[in-house]
Amino acid sequence: MQFDVLTLFPGMFEVLNESIIGRAKEKELININLINIRDFSKDKHKKVDDTPYGGGAGMVLMPDVVYDAYNSVKSENAKVLYMSPQGKKLNQKKIEELSKEEHLILLCGHYEGIDQRVIDKIVDEEISIGDYVLTGGELPAMVLIDSVSRYVGGVLKDDSTKEESFSEGLLEYPQYTRPEVFENIKVPDVLLSGHHKNIDKWRRRQSLKITLNKRPDLLDKVDLSDEDNEILKEIKIENEVPNKVGTAQN
Repeated sequence: MQFDVLTLFPGMFEVLNESIIGRAKEKELININLINIRDFSKDKHKKVDDTPYGGGAGMVLMPDVVYDAYNSVKSENAKVLYMSPQGKKLNQKKIEELSKEEHLILLCGHYEGIDQRVIDKIVDEEISIGDYVLTGGELPAMVLIDSVSRYVGGVLKDDSTKEESFSEGLLEYPQYTRPEVFENIKVPDVLLSGHHKNIDKWRRRQSLKITLNKRPDLLDKVDLSDEDNEILKEIKIENEVPNKVGTAQN
């Protein structure tokens, strides 16, 4: 997959040379091309922003430099994403959808934003990573690259993304490894049993329990089986017991 990033601060993306994404780049499974918007300034001082018409605080990126930077990498199959707090919130469904694209162009805003005319002209979709404002679009772009790259063929093992949080709408079950006993806390017996059917049942129950306790809103969006619903009823009863005991003691 090809990522082209339009940014004023390409040096921030050094972190993507590490770990899984760095290895994916080395294997040429993904390519991350950083385009410095400032290189397209026609001003001798490389100025890329100006004061907003109508007044107001801050500076706005000028449309012509952004447009020229875009034109340097555009292609017929490119999808242009503007990293913006006004965009649709990035979630697992969108990540998997974007991973099927061949070419993503990520536009990183800065200062008070980008002239609306160039946004209207080149942007296919605005993407947000949360309901808060950052100093620029670089960190959101890195989040998107990291999350989308994991679904590109060969970046991870084939089964690595199948049972993780949000892949089926539920949060992931807890994981354990050696040593078997840590600080007098033992790994759950079922995981040492070698009985795969029981392990699968335990993991499903834990996934439902964690989702109920941490993100109950997700359960409304998941297609639950009758067995899942029975398990949730049991978990809710279990959750009520310690609460009642705690209330009696206070």
